[in-house]
This record gives sequence, C-alpha cells and structure tokens, in this order.
Amino acid sequence: MFLKELCELDGVSGNEKKVREYIIEQLKDKADDYKIDKIGNLIVRKKGMDGNILGVPKVLLCAHMDEVGLFITEITNDGFLKFQTVGGIDPKILVSKTVVCGNEVPGVIGSKAIHLQKPEERKQILSIEELYIDIGAVSKEEAENIVKLGDYVAFASRFERLGSGFNKAKALDDRAGCSVIMQILNNQYRCDLVGAFTVQEEVGLRGSKVISNYLEADLAIVVEATMAKDLAETFEEEWIVELGKGPACSLMDSATIYNPELIQKVAELAEKLDIPLQFRRGTTAANDAGNIHQAGRGIPLITLSIPCRNIHTMSSLIAMQDYENCLKLVHSILENIQVFCSNT
Repeated sequence: MFLKELCELDGVSGNEKKVREYIIEQLKDKADDYKIDKIGNLIVRKKGMDGNILGVPKVLLCAHMDEVGLFITEITNDGFLKFQTVGGIDPKILVSKTVVCGNEVPGVIGSKAIHLQKPEERKQILSIEELYIDIGAVSKEEAENIVKLGDYVAFASRFERLGSGFNKAKALDDRAGCSVIMQILNNQYRCDLVGAFTVQEEVGLRGSKVISNYLEADLAIVVEATMAKDLAETFEEEWIVELGKGPACSLMDSATIYNPELIQKVAELAEKLDIPLQFRRGTTAANDAGNIHQAGRGIPLITLSIPCRNIHTMSSLIAMQDYENCLKLVHSILENIQVFCSNT
C-alpha cells in the first residue's frame, strides 16, 4: 500500500511535483506508458489483458494529487511570514500548527498571545491577516535567506494509526484516492486503464478541466475522500457519510448529476459481493467528475469516496476498512467491466 508515503509528501495545489515523481517511480515498470501534460497532470496508461483487440473498453480512473495548504505573500521586518490559504481551509484550525515552508524549512503558525488580547478580542475568530508563520528568524534579511515570497507551505503531519483500524494524516483528500488507483494499476483487466492523477483540484478542478479536453473513455471512476460529520454534536441527517460504513457513492453534487443506471449497477454489485456501500447524503461541493463527465461526447461516470473526518486539516481521519472496501469495489467493477460499459 502506498498511502503512508503519499500522505507524508507535500503537494499543495500548484506544487504537486513530489507526489507526481513518487507515483511515476512506483508505476513506471508496471504501466505501458505515462506522460505529464502542460499543467502537470500525470496520465498513466495500461493495456488490458486482451491486448490491442478492437472494442476493448477503456476505463479512466481519476484522483487528484494536490492538497490544501498555504502560500507566503509577505516577509515582515521582524522576520515573520504572512500567508494566504490555498484551497478551502478554516482559519480556526491554524493557530499553533507546525508547518514546512519552501525547501523543508520548519515553522509554526502564531498569533497575538491570549495574555495580550482584550476581552472582546478573545471572543472573535482570528482572521488570516492576524496570523503569521514563525521560522525563528529575527529579521527580514535572515528570513529571506531561507524562504522567499511565493514559497508553498504544507502542514507538518505524520501518518499514524489511531485506535482500532483508523489512520490519521494530512492530505488524505485525495492521496487515499491516488493510493487506490496505484494499487489497481498493479493489476490487469479485460479493459484498458488510464490513470489520471490530476493537479489543482482544490482550487477549482483545474487539472481535470485540462484532461477533459483530450481524454476519452467508456467509463470513468473518480476516487475521492469526502467529508464525514458523524459526530455526537451534529444531527444524523447532517452526517453526509459515516466512517466504517464503506465507500460512499455520489448521487449528485454541485457539478455533477450521476447516472442512475450506473449507480444501481454499483449498488447491486456491492450487495452481491457483500461489500458495504453507502450513499453520499448531500449535494454540496464538487470534484473532478464535474469536468470529466463532460469530456468529448460525454463519459459515463461514478464517484466513490472514502469517508474522512476533519477533512482539509493536518489531522484528517479515515477508517482503513473503508479504504480497503473502496479498493475492493473498484477492483470488482473492473472485473465486471462489460456490465458497466453496456447500455450506459
């Protein structure tokens, strides 16, 4: 499994190079070919066991390589770093978190100490403008010797096992999807596979917009991580998905209305094989499916997501059984590819 190594790599949107190079290194001897397009998407191709026979289905597997993070916009005279977020990050989670800036420079996100805050200030949520990154520099000149404007900043977080079958890490959205597809590309099926590892999903699905201009397929499977709010403090109808209940199949989101016939086939296969499956209860947000299903003449498509607590933080959490069941379900779909590529 590649998940631990993937999550511990830094790859904030627009700076996915380390993740891309790792995937290439792991797959270059197992794939027929690969290429990197001009925006940075990695496309990996693998012929099916039927070789070059005409009419063999082509399946596109897609996951995004990028993660949310920060971007240095200013270096103050005192040597502190001001920043903006890259992707959707709640500023409330940032204070006191450790980060890695630019070329592996460690730092910590700070703010005005609580002892110095006025009573009314303590009731307010800190804005990005009130935060800074401290790298231990005492002047602008010292800071400029080790970082520069435009450097990316990633959360410093390790992949760790928690409790019985849970794993904590940054970037599970969507290194979990990348890992599933990498494992699938180790196998061979009665279809040609195209693995698309996209860039800049977190800032507007930009990488998938580019691949939708040149990729065609008979079926696409987007493998994602999705928000789980299965907490005691929230009403059950707000949970969207639950950890431990299996991968979640999307019905609709803000960019895609999914094919009901495909969804039914997925549900029937999961039931037949006793693979737990849940449906995503919610239509907010979007993923790369929003562009891919509109590619060419249109691509029939499903999204399977791994439930994830604390998504878009340095300490996201998944149940490994959900990951394994997502992998099993994608594998089973490809094992039964003729069913999914007929009359859809």
